[in-house]
Amino acid sequence: MRGGGLLQLRQSITRRISQGDKKAVARRCFATEAELKKTVLYDFHVSNGGKMVPFSGWSMPIQYKDSIMDSTLNCRENGGLFDVSHMCGLSLKGKDCIQFLEKLVIADVAGLAPGTGTLTVFTNEKGGAIDDSVITKVKDDHIYLVVNAGCRDKDLAHIAGHMDAFKAKGGDVSWHIHDERSLLALQGPLSAPVLQHLTKDDLSKIYFGEFQMLDINGAHCFITRTGYTGEDGFEISVPSEHAVDLTKAILEKSEGKIRLTGLGARDSLRLEAGLCLYGNDMEQHTTPIEAGLTWAIGKRRRAEGGFLGDEVILKQLKEGPPVRRVGFLSSGPPPRSHSEIQDDKGKGIGEITSGGFSPCLKKNIAMGYVKSGSHKAGTNAKIVVRGKSYDGVVTKMPFVPTKYYKPS
Repeated sequence: MRGGGLLQLRQSITRRISQGDKKAVARRCFATEAELKKTVLYDFHVSNGGKMVPFSGWSMPIQYKDSIMDSTLNCRENGGLFDVSHMCGLSLKGKDCIQFLEKLVIADVAGLAPGTGTLTVFTNEKGGAIDDSVITKVKDDHIYLVVNAGCRDKDLAHIAGHMDAFKAKGGDVSWHIHDERSLLALQGPLSAPVLQHLTKDDLSKIYFGEFQMLDINGAHCFITRTGYTGEDGFEISVPSEHAVDLTKAILEKSEGKIRLTGLGARDSLRLEAGLCLYGNDMEQHTTPIEAGLTWAIGKRRRAEGGFLGDEVILKQLKEGPPVRRVGFLSSGPPPRSHSEIQDDKGKGIGEITSGGFSPCLKKNIAMGYVKSGSHKAGTNAKIVVRGKSYDGVVTKMPFVPTKYYKPS
């Protein structure tokens, strides 16, 4: 979930800047520096050596003074702090907000306990993914969710259109877009002990996927124990006027072990964790079944349907999908998006959607879609990179074991 082609963007920008082609960089990212939106942490990023790049209409740090590889490793060993304020948080409220949302997503929202959440997918009439999102049932009449920055406009238009129709039939639902708040992602093994210094609430009682509203460093925050790295950690929605102070406090309490971390390492970390990147690994023609997100469809929803595209999705659930998202290890240069996947006889069977060199494993890793039947772990394949074929093998994901904080 959560983004666009970060590694490809980094490589493109680095190459073009090295060639002195700054105008091409602006064209590639579809915005000039003056047109880009800035988070409240923009000046803090720049003063701390952040290399700012255009991303989904925002100026965002792709890395800081350390390398992307070092930053990735430090997040796994200690911790990383990410500014993800470009993402869109919103609340749905009203006695019918759950009934409304369940028309748009595959999750069993009604079945969630208050204060718990799940990953879900917004679907279209053909069963394709409009976006993925982490949603939380705060209370029976309040849902909090976060959607991807690059999908904000289409997501909000999609939700608004269906909300108007729902309300016209007497449904009680309204929304608030949290543009007054910023979003920080604190990830890694030191996340909880460092954050605990800044709140009186016992963080050990908040498990993976759970949500609370509590005071952190004197600010009223929404906190979800989740993230996009495979590590333990938190996403913290903080009033924007307190975002810089909270960032400084986290870094100070970690005594330099938790570092500001940019989009480059965020992409490496999520790829190692086997997590989808919307726009690369999941698009509007991809169903949740094909994307390997069958687990996100609630048991009740499998029986009842009731969401957009349910006929297509439930049919695939019963009969199997035509293609499946799988992981790969490979030799040669790292595979990139759109690299062809072939069987051992050279016949095309699919395409890579994300790939790169794993800083933690010191190996090439990738994910992509192959025809059903070629998806089993251990299946040998060929991956074509710059016109040459290299050995690859289908591999179970995550590539790096996850460390989510769950009850023992």
